[in-house]
Amino acid sequence: MNFGGTGFVLAIIALSIGGWMFTTWIRAKHGYPVENEWGGTVHRTDPDADRKIKLLEGDNAKLASQIGRLEERISVLERIATENNGQAAQLADQIDRLR
Repeated sequence: MNFGGTGFVLAIIALSIGGWMFTTWIRAKHGYPVENEWGGTVHRTDPDADRKIKLLEGDNAKLASQIGRLEERISVLERIATENNGQAAQLADQIDRLR
């Protein structure tokens, strides 16, 4: 086998380009940034990204208000459960009578 011929050099060049194309394809498929021909990076873009962000911000605000209301309710329940002078027991009796 002649390793000094033009066929060997062309084979190495072809393998190098093929390997570069394969790794670029894998990176693009999995969403990693891809390098362009000038050494910069090209990031994957999502056309609906702004819309998704606004929807998530709205959901966040709604969930934050729900958490606030639940915390208030829990504090009221804790206060009822830890009242002094047996009032908690009286309250339990009243609840049982209402059932």
